[in-house]
Amino acid sequence: MIDPSARTVKPGLTELQQALGHVFSNMGLLTQALTHRSHSTAHYERLEFLGDSVLNCAASMLLIERFPDIDEGRLSRIRSHLVKQDCLAKIGRELRLDALMYLGAGELKSGREIKESILADSVEALFGAVLLDAGFDQAKAAVFRLLAPVLDSTPEDSLGKDAKTRLQEQLQAQKLKLPLYTVLVEGGTSTSPAFEVECVVEELNLTARGMGNSRRLAEQEAAGHLLAKIVQQSKLKGGV
Repeated sequence: MIDPSARTVKPGLTELQQALGHVFSNMGLLTQALTHRSHSTAHYERLEFLGDSVLNCAASMLLIERFPDIDEGRLSRIRSHLVKQDCLAKIGRELRLDALMYLGAGELKSGREIKESILADSVEALFGAVLLDAGFDQAKAAVFRLLAPVLDSTPEDSLGKDAKTRLQEQLQAQKLKLPLYTVLVEGGTSTSPAFEVECVVEELNLTARGMGNSRRLAEQEAAGHLLAKIVQQSKLKGGV
């Protein structure tokens, strides 16, 4: 087994630790959290298993603090939104994990973006690594630090709803036609499918694309990108 701490240190780990709000005493844990099984037997999956539990517990605590008057059913839906794959993958891209991860040649070929599932798993592994390095309080703080901006940037009445639903409701509120989704790429392999989808809202003259290892995930990503464009367009029209 390769010692994770013995691998080449990639630039950007300092910034990653700053984003997590934690400087690792055991850098081997950080490296392992960034290592896919295609690269080494010392990969992130056990840390991911641990981090998944940390994430769900800490996310629940964050929501209890943030929303004292929301019932259990709504809290569960919001938590599901926060811990789902596409949300975690977006956090992973913001952390630039796609440039920091250790991947085998099979996951790097063809110049494709790293799969959302891998990015999401690595984010969970990072929480597990922080837990082992410094304990639950520090791991909880890391979860709060990364999830709080997601809550802050999502309108409360949209929390718990996926991007396609939110886009549909936004357009219906403006009395506009529903978006058109078109599959541009359907490729990859049976074990590693790849989809690229285009989302178009003709009346707003807006287009966005999304990628994922299923058509549904690609459509969700495209819808999320298009929602962001609608917000930006609205700000520009308002002179912000």
